[in-house]
Amino acid sequence: MRVLIVEDEPYMAEAIRDGLRLEAIAADIAGDGDAALELLSVNAYDIAVLDRDIPGPSGDEVAAHIVSSGTGMPILMLTAADRLDDKTTGFELGADDYLTKPFALKELVLRLRALDRRRAHHRPPVREIAGLRLDPFRREVFRDGKYVALTRKQFAVLEVLVAAEGGVVSAEDLLERAWDENADPFTNAVRITVSALRKRLGEPWVIATVPGVGYRIETGAARG
Repeated sequence: MRVLIVEDEPYMAEAIRDGLRLEAIAADIAGDGDAALELLSVNAYDIAVLDRDIPGPSGDEVAAHIVSSGTGMPILMLTAADRLDDKTTGFELGADDYLTKPFALKELVLRLRALDRRRAHHRPPVREIAGLRLDPFRREVFRDGKYVALTRKQFAVLEVLVAAEGGVVSAEDLLERAWDENADPFTNAVRITVSALRKRLGEPWVIATVPGVGYRIETGAARG
């Protein structure tokens, strides 16, 4: 999952981003409305976390832009206000959820995962393919019934590959979906992570490399 955090308080934004990374959620930060609109124009996000009171175009204006884009991207609004009429206005603008400051990071993570599940309601919460069973909410992976311990980044990469349901995912797409905007596209991060992930999952290899194209789950792999 990749989210956009629109928050003008640097320390809070960085704390949220770092906390989400610990939960295998990639996050980019926009400190004002203009930066948010710029990032939305060049990156694909699963969810936007918007502070309503930001410099430049307000959080409300950014929300309106997201809604009008027709992408269906869920919006979670952050605000220091706890008045019912403020929340009502936010929902009328197109917000899917609301979180009042201060809040616990764990609650934010739970709400983000719930929004992601609703967004992908056509897919089962627990995904199974080629002997793999991936639970994105418990962050657990099993292969042929045996638990597989993965790092946060390995889990994020596997989640993208499993969601593709056997389709090929390019290294560029993996970098976009499982890392964040600070990732260097010229590094070997994807190749190294996929290689380590493949070894963690064990033989027979369930992740196939398609030369010059990318990676995919080998749905025809034999099961041990």
